[in-house]
Amino acid sequence: MPNTQTKTSKDSLWPGRILKGLIRLFSWMPYWLIQKVGTAIGYLLIWLPNSHKTIAQKNLKIAYPNLSTPEQHQLVKQTLIALGKVTAELGAAWYWRYDRLQPLLKEVKGQALLDEAIAQQKGIIFLAPHMGNWELIGPIVSAQHAATFLYRPPNIPSVESFMVNARGRFGASLAPTNLRGVRTLIKALNNQEATVILPDQDPGESGGVYAPFYGRPARTMTLVSKLIQKTDSTVLFMVLKRLPNTQGFCLHYLPADPNIASSNELKATTALNRGVENCIQLAPEQYLWSYKRYRKPPKVMEDIYKKMKRA
Repeated sequence: MPNTQTKTSKDSLWPGRILKGLIRLFSWMPYWLIQKVGTAIGYLLIWLPNSHKTIAQKNLKIAYPNLSTPEQHQLVKQTLIALGKVTAELGAAWYWRYDRLQPLLKEVKGQALLDEAIAQQKGIIFLAPHMGNWELIGPIVSAQHAATFLYRPPNIPSVESFMVNARGRFGASLAPTNLRGVRTLIKALNNQEATVILPDQDPGESGGVYAPFYGRPARTMTLVSKLIQKTDSTVLFMVLKRLPNTQGFCLHYLPADPNIASSNELKATTALNRGVENCIQLAPEQYLWSYKRYRKPPKVMEDIYKKMKRA
């Protein structure tokens, strides 16, 4: 009689092997080819029924209600192409050496903000929304600063060690998003290290409060304000905006509203979301509109993703 547990364990490894194989394949490609492949992935998402397209359509109607129907459709298409590109760029983000990544960084805007933050000799919290290529921000930060990052274990368990090694290959320490991990991060920030946090990630039932995001309540993390209060760290928003014609990226540093550190959770999270919105305005088509940012709304509001039909 076959060992069912062993068979299940082996079967669960295959998704991870396929994903790691694809990322490895992308890493062998030159950057111009990565962009071509990413664009092709984006067009597949445009043509085929899928949840990414449907979620993007719903989110963009909320964020940009004054756009005409053709303008909405065009923005959805651009968003899906950007999603295809960031997917193909995982090969570079998780495999390339820094001397190969560095030439992709063509321009830096807001350098004075970073210089000022470093001069304060405090911990630095970089807030990097799902915008442009957020996966490449970790390698950039950890190559330039002592850094500790929190990470959420992936849905495919067999990928976890691979992901942790990839994100930490330039010297960063990684800690899971649990109480022990947060304590590790607080200690690192008090030691004047840096961290990168995705501020638009859903914090779950107990990790946040509802705050307006493009005028609609969205569960928003309180972790950022609590870290600032405990460590007196400096906060900057950070966006790696993709340039056209396979040129590479422009790195933007943006200031944070001082209210982001408020002990009033609504005031702090409202400031946090406003900062994310300011980042998005750099290139709205490069934001991850296919993420369910408005999941689990207040009970008095409609769940826009409920009974979602694929477009």
